[in-house]
Amino acid sequence: MKVYFAAALLAVTTTEALADAERGAYLVNAVMTCDSCHTTRASAGAAQNRFTGGPQTWDTPWYTVKGSNITPDKETGIGSWSDHDVKKALTEGVRPNGVPLAAQMPYTFYKILTPGDLNDIVAYIKTVPAVRNEVQPPSYKAHLDVPLIPGGERPINEAGLDDPVRRGFYLATIAHCMNCHAKGPDDLLNFQTGLGKGGHVMSGPAGPVVAANITSHRTKGVGSWTDDELKRALSQGLHREGRPLKPPMGARFSKMTERDIEAIVAWMRTIPPLE
Repeated sequence: MKVYFAAALLAVTTTEALADAERGAYLVNAVMTCDSCHTTRASAGAAQNRFTGGPQTWDTPWYTVKGSNITPDKETGIGSWSDHDVKKALTEGVRPNGVPLAAQMPYTFYKILTPGDLNDIVAYIKTVPAVRNEVQPPSYKAHLDVPLIPGGERPINEAGLDDPVRRGFYLATIAHCMNCHAKGPDDLLNFQTGLGKGGHVMSGPAGPVVAANITSHRTKGVGSWTDDELKRALSQGLHREGRPLKPPMGARFSKMTERDIEAIVAWMRTIPPLE
């Protein structure tokens, strides 16, 4: 019994030791861009205020929510959550008390996370300074079935991520790109006939913004854009014509590595054309 217990303890300790908070920081800040919902825009650059609560309230037919405090504060954040609790919230959309998270949290897009990346994300979140900041509680109005993106229903096989298209799909999924670009005017996700088609209208500081068509359609989408134009849009937030892209896009992925930007472009080329 003691031998088995020691082996189990060693396995847990080894797993925790292997967690890479630096990799987690890259995923959270450069790819998943969690600041967008969990940090007020006026203080996004101030480390002491990061992840203490979001900049806006989403009032939908299904829920009214605000980006929550995800710092390790025990009373107003997630400091009392275990690693398992955080992982369950990220990939299943369930709080430790069993209450579901609103679909505004793109947990369905995080099911694809590799076990290693999931560990790294949790490791990084633990390093964020704990800040007490109470955020308004969520209000639920009606049930909403959220579909899973085809190919992202379960953790991806990490061994295949050297392939640029597969890597691009993985990164674009955890970046929840289709959470905007596969929603129609009805505010519902549609992966069957709306993958990348756009049309979803968002409100923000810049006023109403319509999610663009990012399919390979040559006139309605980005099929005629060059690779360099797509990379500049992703990394610098600039349209091929030179004008800035409006939030929530902007230079959203400016911290992403060139390899990962190129992988997303490779994947975008595979999105079937839609008008």
